Amino acid sequence: MQIPFNKPYLTGKETDYIKQAVETGKISGNGLFTQRCQKWLEEKYGFGKCLLTTSCTDALEMAAILCDVQPDDEVIVPSYTFVSTALAFVRQGAKIVFADSYDNNPNIDADKIESLITPKTKVIVPVHYAGVACDMEKIMTLAKKYDLMVVEDAAQGVDSFYRGKEQEAKGKYLGSIGHFGCFSFHETKNIISGEGGMLAVNDERFFRRAEIIWEKGTNRAEFFRGEVNKYGWVDTGSSFLPSEVIAAFLWAQLENIDGIQAKRKVLWNTYHEGLKPLADKGYFTLPHISEYATNNAHMFYIVCRSLNERSGLIKHLKEKGVLAVFHYLSLHSSEYYKNKHDGRELPNCDRFADCLVRLPMYYELGDGDVKFIVDKIYEFFEK
Repeated sequence: MQIPFNKPYLTGKETDYIKQAVETGKISGNGLFTQRCQKWLEEKYGFGKCLLTTSCTDALEMAAILCDVQPDDEVIVPSYTFVSTALAFVRQGAKIVFADSYDNNPNIDADKIESLITPKTKVIVPVHYAGVACDMEKIMTLAKKYDLMVVEDAAQGVDSFYRGKEQEAKGKYLGSIGHFGCFSFHETKNIISGEGGMLAVNDERFFRRAEIIWEKGTNRAEFFRGEVNKYGWVDTGSSFLPSEVIAAFLWAQLENIDGIQAKRKVLWNTYHEGLKPLADKGYFTLPHISEYATNNAHMFYIVCRSLNERSGLIKHLKEKGVLAVFHYLSLHSSEYYKNKHDGRELPNCDRFADCLVRLPMYYELGDGDVKFIVDKIYEFFEK
């Protein structure tokens, strides 16, 4: 038996919609399917304005421009995250101030953020790891107190929401709470388009400029809508928008999001129920879902007791035909950034970097596959 870590799921309508896009005679960006996806996402999730992008990295880079990040501005970012979270702001010349995770989950520790804020701080970038919400009430309260921007890195957070108590954030979908939300539709995500992403703009002050930056610094989108009689270069920007081929593929996925999510949650629960007896014995810890968060079943992971144990488990599973992987290395200790970091120790980030292992999770994974993986994990720890 060979069980890959990931397998992209096709609903069956992707090629039909791509054919339709080609037949319209327009397969460059901002066509019929782009607009259809954006409107659907705005209406379903309560985003202010949605702009599809070629990646979540592009969405983050757009957010960094819109936040007017300048050289020597400081941006607070969790160290346990993908490089794009920090890179988008590094490209604007910012100094990255890395924050630690909680001890029981990889999200940024909201209680440690205020001590990192200085007069140079401009942006906080919470990352909703595994689609599980950060403590957005605390983060938004700090942003208001210090007049900071909040960019939610919701690359893994589609269809997940925050259960907060305060009205401002209560019951809101991830990516709709901060000034901006950034999403990924990479092939490893719940909803995919191969490569792809989206910027959700939740502050209407930025609606017009976001669209201009998205269209290479031009007001071309306004021209196509008949709002101006000619268009030109009016701002900075880049070619952030995806082709209609990508948007058509994405539309087939969005149409089926409820079924995709339901199946993934069944798989997640099967993992959890199967592995809980081992976790109760102290062999590893299971994902922690805070009371203010929901679970979109983006991934299932366990946290081993040591690097050696994690390495041994991955090796054991591979020998049994199961591809499990570790995730991020702490960015503060990366080759690129270690000499720029201020030297603070971030022990929780480092522990997740050393001990967290991701198990296979994709739509076509069968119940029997999950039970096989669980059996092999038992085999490793109990023998």
